[in-house]
Amino acid sequence: MLKKALFGVVIVLLLALGIVWFVVPAQVEKGKNITLNPPPYAASPAAQELHRKLLVADLHADTLLWNRDLLARGNYGHVDVPRLVAGNVAVQAFTVVTKTPKEMSIESNTGDTDNISLLAMVERWPLAAWSNLTERALYQARRLHDAAAGSKGKLVILKNKGDVMQFLERRKTEPDVVAGWLGLEGAHALSGEVANFDKLYDAGFRMIGIAHFFDNEMGGSAHGAAKGGLTDKGQELVKRIQEKNAFVDLAHASPKVIDDVLRLATRPIIVSHTGVKGTCNNNRNLSDDQLKRIALMGGVVGIGFWETATCGNDAKAIARAIRYTVDLIGIDHVALGSDFDGAITAPFDTTGVVQITDALLQEKFTEPEIRKLMGENVIRTLQFFLP
Repeated sequence: MLKKALFGVVIVLLLALGIVWFVVPAQVEKGKNITLNPPPYAASPAAQELHRKLLVADLHADTLLWNRDLLARGNYGHVDVPRLVAGNVAVQAFTVVTKTPKEMSIESNTGDTDNISLLAMVERWPLAAWSNLTERALYQARRLHDAAAGSKGKLVILKNKGDVMQFLERRKTEPDVVAGWLGLEGAHALSGEVANFDKLYDAGFRMIGIAHFFDNEMGGSAHGAAKGGLTDKGQELVKRIQEKNAFVDLAHASPKVIDDVLRLATRPIIVSHTGVKGTCNNNRNLSDDQLKRIALMGGVVGIGFWETATCGNDAKAIARAIRYTVDLIGIDHVALGSDFDGAITAPFDTTGVVQITDALLQEKFTEPEIRKLMGENVIRTLQFFLP
């Protein structure tokens, strides 16, 4: 009798564990990465024709955080390789989140709490990644490399200029090949040690954000408690990033960090996902002065797709922010920075970016200008400034 009871308990525990491991992660993501409008997405015939000819690039998607197969077409979330192909997105930055505070605010947060630790457990990340932020970044990088290895050449990873050139040659005859490159959302993933940047660089990271939603050992966040500038370690990190021909990402950086980075900058800076105060005035978004100084360094600013970035929830709001930014800093410095799969509500998934092409046509951008905005500005920056 006792054996039967114990057997029943074991079965119940296994069923509970199965639910936690295989059901809960999907339900969590479905509640975080929301799409307002389901596919397929309508666009004018002119936009559809033009979009098919574009090399589209997006500077920010947090897809590697979630327990989905990157090579399988999903029915929730925003990005996977089949949907990138369907949306004619050629180049996708896969940006890695390693820690976020609970009850995230764009005004003020501390780093005392950690949403990702529980997610790492239920998604069955390696034990070392449950608590070590550097290991969390390395694990997500391995997920991208594993996907590329299993893609039969349809997903390639960009680490240097040669990779970019080879990819562009392939795209001429293979429109279903997609390129990814790795970015880091917040330098807290270095676990307080600049030396860990070399580990992350070796794993393929080529874009490093200084801060995310809280201040860290390298510098302040626009949403942190102190919102300070670069620390001594932060200044060392910026110099090291530039020495290795990687990119500093100023998304989420405090105003003081932006000032400090631009003072140290010797190469273009990227803002992977942001809004602009000129069309959506809040603490998350960049001022006119910040935008102008980033452009003077040859930088590229990725305009986000979510409401806090654009004060809207459709492609027209995205295009309106792009128009404002182009008028302010020029056509060569503006790009897409969706924040897909970043726990946001987006108007569409990545198969719907044709709606941005349509909205840009309505904003009276020319075809050469749309080519730059939708991807060529990003690809040019990678071509010239990767190692």
